[in-house]
Amino acid sequence: MTPFQDLFDLAAERKGGAAALEALLPLPESAAALARIPDDRWLAGMTKRIFQSGFVWRVIENKWPGFEAAFEGFEPRRWQMMSDEDLDRLVRDERIVRNAKKILTVRDNARLLCELAAERGSAAKVFADWPSEDYVGLLDLLKTRGSRLGGSTAQYFLRFMGKDSFMTAGDVAKALVREGVVDKPPSGKGALKKVQAAFNGWMEESGRPLTQISRVLAFTVPVEGEEDAED
Repeated sequence: MTPFQDLFDLAAERKGGAAALEALLPLPESAAALARIPDDRWLAGMTKRIFQSGFVWRVIENKWPGFEAAFEGFEPRRWQMMSDEDLDRLVRDERIVRNAKKILTVRDNARLLCELAAERGSAAKVFADWPSEDYVGLLDLLKTRGSRLGGSTAQYFLRFMGKDSFMTAGDVAKALVREGVVDKPPSGKGALKKVQAAFNGWMEESGRPLTQISRVLAFTVPVEGEEDAED
């Protein structure tokens, strides 16, 4: 596996130098900042990524104020008790994308957040305190206890909320295969554990968070045009 500094140097060469690369490397939110995010924002974040999955992201973004209004601010305690009447109303609500199966994920994921809140005081604390060294464990929790929160959906959700994270699709996947970490884009538990081990090694070596290492890996892959991406 290539040392992180060599990966950084390669990415810097492709991005116009070390300073230019550093400007492209975001910092994740601190645990304290994540813990302050209200649980309704976590439910809103989950819901946005679920509706964007397999859909044109821009459409969901443009309709998002309507989602916020239709779901009354995404309070988990309210939506864990979604009624048949709520569902009937929502599938007719033109302010949102009227996909009944995705609408029901709001109820199911609200229940997950309420369960986590009962365990830790707030769901936010669970996300905030989850160690980067076991990021794949958090992905597994979302996949097994949440609704439609597997694969890249959960990864985008956590990344956009500011949780320290890595991606396993697109250019990152290509880099991981090139580095011999996995032999194909990772998906199963065994492959994800190998990816976690590789990232843990690069974290220890560099002192950088998962988020930055993931971005550096993406930038080491030659792409056409000017935009490299993790997805």
